[in-house]
Amino acid sequence: MAGVSSDTLRHYERKRVLQRPPRSANGYRRYPASALERVKLIRSSLAIGFTLDELARILNERDKGGRPCREVHSLAIKKLADLDEQIRALAELRERLRSVVDDWDKRLSSSGRGTQARLLESLPPDGRSQRTNGSKNLSFNKKFKSGEK
Repeated sequence: MAGVSSDTLRHYERKRVLQRPPRSANGYRRYPASALERVKLIRSSLAIGFTLDELARILNERDKGGRPCREVHSLAIKKLADLDEQIRALAELRERLRSVVDDWDKRLSSSGRGTQARLLESLPPDGRSQRTNGSKNLSFNKKFKSGEK
């Protein structure tokens, strides 16, 4: 149904986002036509970040005649803020990694073939590159090379 496996349907039933259907005489589940629309709703909600537990709470309220629209909206706003924060953190990580790769390019070009460049050992303890005066400078590496502690 709706391109989901029977295991997924059973999981949705256990999570209480899809009602358990009656069974036929031979034991097969007989889903009503409305179940297809419910599965589509579940899939599209999961695709934008809602969890099955959130959907169970929302759909249960709705099935009882409630109007959880404001809760759905609030959850979506929170999810958007969380996503913005994840994007910011990923952009920061990208810049740190770019700085590390630039440093490693220099190390590799200055080390001879067959010589270990010890790239991973050149990483600062917290994984953050430190920049001073606009130049890429891994101060931890200078201390490590010179034997400073």
